Amino acid sequence: MSVQPARLSRLAELHESLLAQVGEVVVGQREALEALAIALFAQGHALIEGVPGTAKTLMVRSVAACLGLEFGRIQFTPDLMPSDIIGTHVFDLKGGTFRLSKGPIFTQLLLADEINRAPAKTQSALLEAMQERQVSIDGEPHALGEYFTVFATQNPVEQEGTYPLPEAQLDRFLLKIKVDYPTAEEEDRILALVLADAGAADRALSRLEQVVSREQLGEARAIAADVVVDDRVRRYVRDLMRATRSSPMVLLGAGPRAGVHLMVAARWAALLSGRGFVTPDDVQRMLHAVVCHRLVLSPDVELDGVSAEEVVDRIGATVEVPR
Repeated sequence: MSVQPARLSRLAELHESLLAQVGEVVVGQREALEALAIALFAQGHALIEGVPGTAKTLMVRSVAACLGLEFGRIQFTPDLMPSDIIGTHVFDLKGGTFRLSKGPIFTQLLLADEINRAPAKTQSALLEAMQERQVSIDGEPHALGEYFTVFATQNPVEQEGTYPLPEAQLDRFLLKIKVDYPTAEEEDRILALVLADAGAADRALSRLEQVVSREQLGEARAIAADVVVDDRVRRYVRDLMRATRSSPMVLLGAGPRAGVHLMVAARWAALLSGRGFVTPDDVQRMLHAVVCHRLVLSPDVELDGVSAEEVVDRIGATVEVPR
């Protein structure tokens, strides 16, 4: 089965409407916004990395408003406890019984701000939620809903008072999205807007319209099942993943979940490019975002200052591309 042209056209309209509406608040950052859209359409979580002041939080809040999703935010700190995230049972003095006090994780679009500022025990509170879209409180499961998505942010520069994310948690993120500084023209536009009206961004955020309904989001998500993936492309994804495990530059390579996520992301890269079939270019386009944050590099490579992106490029060059 293949994707009908009419469905591709409707998806393109939804995608452009979403980006255009978010663009009313966020200046530039088109590439990061497209990656956020892929994560949402693919029902995946995303780790957003960028220095302070690059509109990471604003992007997530804007996307939530344009999709009409309930938005929640948790500021991660060293003293944050798992119960602060998922909730706990508290004793009701009037009723003489325990009642559930739900934590902020009970939302649809959760912003885990500066996630690497909390220790591993607290970060692990998200593992079940991200994988199964439910949490367990005192052994009792509580569903979070099909729209539950985690967008976590971290600062790549400031390391004091931070903790590395556990590999098991990193593996739950479909994408790692890098947010860079704006271009000179975009930064000039930001300054001009602030000079004209310092509170313009907050007011624009409050005026954002919902341009994609939950029903439309659900229909869009169903399209991915009809995207054609040739056997050669599937084997290409497999070979890329296996190559990361045998490379001397890598201590811990990409696992099977990484291959699944790469295939999912490549499907959406194809769809948002207006195609109902995946090409090797789609795989390569999503390779860094899906794989780099999952790798543990060898000490020699890290001492030489080689980035995960460079390692992935070198490994990718050794894998034959299907034609």
